[in-house]
Order: sequence, then C-alpha cells, then structure tokens
Amino acid sequence: MTQVFNIIHFNSGYPVEPIDLHASIRHIETTYDMLTLTDKAIHCYSLGRQRNQDVLEMSRIARQVDDETLEREPSVFSIINSSSPLRLDTPMLQGIMEFSSRNQIIIITPFTLAGAMAPITLAGALAQQNAEALAGMTFTQVVRPGSPVAYGGFTSNVDMQSGAPAFGTPEYMRTAMAGGQLARRYNIPYRSSNVCAANALDAQAAYESVFSLWGAIQGGVNFLMHGAGWMEGGLHSSLEKFVLDADLLGMVAAYLEPIVVDEATLAHEAIGEVGPGGHFFGVQHTQDRFRDAFYKPMISDWRNYESWQEGGSPTAVTKTTELAKTWLDAYRAPAIDDAVHEELKAFVKRRVTEGGVATDF
Repeated sequence: MTQVFNIIHFNSGYPVEPIDLHASIRHIETTYDMLTLTDKAIHCYSLGRQRNQDVLEMSRIARQVDDETLEREPSVFSIINSSSPLRLDTPMLQGIMEFSSRNQIIIITPFTLAGAMAPITLAGALAQQNAEALAGMTFTQVVRPGSPVAYGGFTSNVDMQSGAPAFGTPEYMRTAMAGGQLARRYNIPYRSSNVCAANALDAQAAYESVFSLWGAIQGGVNFLMHGAGWMEGGLHSSLEKFVLDADLLGMVAAYLEPIVVDEATLAHEAIGEVGPGGHFFGVQHTQDRFRDAFYKPMISDWRNYESWQEGGSPTAVTKTTELAKTWLDAYRAPAIDDAVHEELKAFVKRRVTEGGVATDF
C-alpha cells in the first residue's frame, strides 16, 4: 500500500510487529521486505547497536554505494524516543551513536503524555518535551557535529479515568502547533504525526485523524509520521484506514497548494460572457479545466438520495474496503537489479544463520 500511493513518501517502519519472527532476526527480515517491496525511503527502529548496523549495511547494499557515499548522502532515518520523563535509555543512545556517527538522520521525539509521563498541564508537558528534545539533539552533535537531526513533537494527553493514550484531541492539536513553533525557534526540521486512538474505522477514527493532521499542518510540519493506517494508539493498523488517511493526505496536499492568480485564472472574460444571473457550466473557461480543476476524493460520495448505485447508500467502510482490495491488486513490485537482490538475500541468509542479535529469550 505504501508503494502504490504517491502521497505516501516513505516507510515509517513496518506497519505491524511480525511476532511469528523471533526478535533476534525480525529487523533483518522486515528491512529486506521494505527494501524489496518498495523503493521509498525506510526507517530503522533503534533497538540496539547491532540492529542499526544491520539496517545501515542493507541500505548501503540496496543503493549499491560505498560507505563514504552513504555518509555523504543520508539514506535511512531513525526515531529516537526518550523514555519520559527525562531519560534516554541505552538502545536509544546506541541508535544515536550508530546513526549520527554515520551521518544518517535522527529524529528526536520525546514521548510525553500529559498526566502520565509528563505534567498534566500543557505548558509543563511542552517544557519537558522541549528539554528532552534539546538534550537528544545535543547528543547527536556531540557524536558528530553537523549530523542531520530533526525535532519531534509527540505530546498528547491520556484518559485520566483509564490511563489510555488519547490522540486527535484539542490538547494534541495545540501541542503539535506549539512543537512546530519550538522547532522553528531552533531552525530545526519538525516531525509530527497523524495519529488516532479509535479501535475501528468509524467517525472517531476520521475526526481524530483530521484533528491530528490539522494540528501538524498548522504547526508547519516538515516530516509527518504515522501518515496512514495508524489505529488504536498504534496497537494495530488497518488497510481501510490506510485508504482513508491517504485521501486525507491528498486533501491536505491540495489545500497547501498556492492559489494561482494570473490573467487566465482571474477569468474576467468568462465573467463577462456569463453576465448577471447566468452559470459557468458551459463556458469554454470551465470546459478547458473541469476534469482536473478540483481535488477528487477517493471516498466521498456527493450524489443525493436515490441517485446512488444499486445496493443502497455507500459508506466509508464499504468504499475503503473495496478500494483497499483494488489497490492491493494493482500493486507491482519495484524493479530491482538481480545482482543487488542476490546480495541482499545473501546478507539476510548470513545474518539469520549467525543468529541475528543476541537476546535473553
């Protein structure tokens, strides 16, 4: 699905945790999938030094470049979450050291939920987010001055009755906007997220994602994580929600396009031709532009009562289910050189045979 939608620009990790694969080799198998099933930029989970090194080497093989070129041209990114409050654990620090030392992209993202691992007030939660982000970003520059780093904002609130994370809330929107202001203060790119806490594809899933996106866009986001398919606070992903989110992202992209103002678009001649009380359906100005004048949502159905197709009123659930199947059928694997493919497979086979990363289970 990531490959077939142009509005999706990168893989933000694997969408589900493949628990049938042992944790010692899971990162190897999933990185191989990301590099062969798509040709878009990939993410590495920083879960210890060796995992970072494996993903770096697989990225180098996929690009068919030497180590020096990889360092000149950052090719993979990792999210570093602080273990709020006020802590960066060993795997996260190792991730920074491995990636920053190789000049790869690190996005420092404190996981600050107000009322749980951050103060219950938004000002306090943002102050903690900022301190943790600055500490992590500083460490990247200690490892390698000038290495690429971005400021991540992920401050939301929790349900104070259950402790469950809440997303797409007014609090999330406000902190997303404030996070963007803080990032711009330090002249650092800003990461935010399209997140929701809904358990099913319903009105809650839609409005929470709209609010999350709106907060991110108003915050001037440069890099949007969890862009499509994220459900239940990240506990599961949904193909139908992926389609819905892709549609929302397309709308956001259209919204951000500047309005073209020139002699042709001002349409003075068309206005004069139609005159008072007329309509613009038939004028040449409209006929020349109607096919692509407006964004066409994939899911919205604007037909009125009794003009629906046979089968009754369409719903977002039925439409996204149908579209998900259509897009999956349309998927074609990206071209990859046979020699590169074989080298990747050989690396995977060797590292799996070696046992991957040692674990205590």
